[in-house]
Amino acid sequence: MTALTNPQATWDRRFSTNEYIFGEEANAFLVAQAAHFGRGHVLALADGEGRNSVWLARQGFTVDAFDFSAPAVEKARALATKHGVSPNFSCTSWQSFDWKPAHYDLVVGIFFQFAAPDERSALFDKIKRSLKPGGVVLIQGYGKNQLSYNTGGPGKLDRLYDEDLLRQGFAGYEELVCETYETTLVEGTAHSGMSALVGFVARKPW
Repeated sequence: MTALTNPQATWDRRFSTNEYIFGEEANAFLVAQAAHFGRGHVLALADGEGRNSVWLARQGFTVDAFDFSAPAVEKARALATKHGVSPNFSCTSWQSFDWKPAHYDLVVGIFFQFAAPDERSALFDKIKRSLKPGGVVLIQGYGKNQLSYNTGGPGKLDRLYDEDLLRQGFAGYEELVCETYETTLVEGTAHSGMSALVGFVARKPW
């Protein structure tokens, strides 16, 4: 496989720089929804260089986080050390991660749009099983109109979100936030400029 057909090689190369390509600050949608989170144990999936997991740890959560890129996880650990927190980082794919059932009070997925539609359904199922009853899922991703911009994202329509996709993916959950909007992202050099976004927060039934 070449880097063009091997996503891991592509991301390892992108993360192999001293620059935090998505910045060091937490995602703005994540920060804005903090009132919905409560306390406890959180999972940040595909968390890259650690900006979101480190922020969550700084809020007092017990944090597990994973990414499949070793250079990204190394940078995440350095960022955690810089801020004096200790998330439990794992270098693994979502398929190989140990998704413990009913284990998390909060699961956070920020721009994890690497999954094709058939994979996405399986990933959503793992998220749902890993949440405790009453636990909260937060997802931020690029919306369908993102193809009009060149500011980040997978560049494939079937990997972009809309509100119906997320509502159907978490049917039966209590919807707390579900919104489509456009705003200017300032998240390092990789997410910079006007972007079409979808934000979703929902609570698992008790």
